[in-house]
Amino acid sequence: MSNLIAEKLIIAVSSRALFDLDESHTIFENDGVNAYCNHQVKNEDVPLNPGVAFGLVKKLLALNERDLANPRVEVILLSRNSADTGLRVFNSIQHHQLEIGRAAFTRGASTHPYISAFGTHLFLSADPDDVRRALEAGFAAATILSSASIQSPDAKDSAQLRIAFDGDAVLFSDESERIYKQNGLEAFNGNEVMVAKQPMLGGPFKNFLAMLHQIQLEYPADKSPIRTALITARAAPAHERVIRTLRAWNIRIDEALFLGGKDKGVFLKAFGADIFFDDQQKHCESARQHVATGHVPHGVANE
Repeated sequence: MSNLIAEKLIIAVSSRALFDLDESHTIFENDGVNAYCNHQVKNEDVPLNPGVAFGLVKKLLALNERDLANPRVEVILLSRNSADTGLRVFNSIQHHQLEIGRAAFTRGASTHPYISAFGTHLFLSADPDDVRRALEAGFAAATILSSASIQSPDAKDSAQLRIAFDGDAVLFSDESERIYKQNGLEAFNGNEVMVAKQPMLGGPFKNFLAMLHQIQLEYPADKSPIRTALITARAAPAHERVIRTLRAWNIRIDEALFLGGKDKGVFLKAFGADIFFDDQQKHCESARQHVATGHVPHGVANE
């Protein structure tokens, strides 16, 4: 973990995740690329409203305020817009006073080749194909889902960044989830008891959690600007292996909720998550009613 201490956390976000581009996307789908381009150029001085990932990005960038000369976080824009139509996006970034300077505009092509080039630790996009390609290449990535929880950029919410994760196939590998899918709950619990002291392999979000943990270590525990939570459908006796795995990784998780299959949405609202990551669509549907949600199309649940 020591090699992560001085490393900057790099988040890549698509324009449709950062801003509300639903109207523009509808024009693109109904009237074609030329109509879309004309609309964006005509409205390039009209700021776009915040999208689902806006609040998260704002809080991530706020982590740099402690030491502006040595920022700990950088947000990169990856967009399928052309540079011409992307001018509205950059104007909106300036309007909302977001410190985002680096970008790639691909004019309709997939943005995933630039995830590695920028050294990205997390990729957030509204395009499921780009997200899947990023996951296949070994990067933490999620498809940002529409949500009723978007707040105004002036909302008086907590300044603390709160991120929640599912366990299997997100923080951990899907090895145990495969047993559950194939043989049921009794076999799953039996296996987890048998291998309780054997740490699980890491899932696609392990390194991202580790990066958050390294930033947390720079603050007293009671004054950290980041709070994390594991919110899992697991329950006893399958809890022990989770705890021992995080201990073996030497990674702190601030809150752990073992829900035993209960609906996750209300618990995420209680935690106050700025975003939640889960591999299963049913949990994402519950979550997005309350908080910003990223679907992680990885593992056995998405085959």
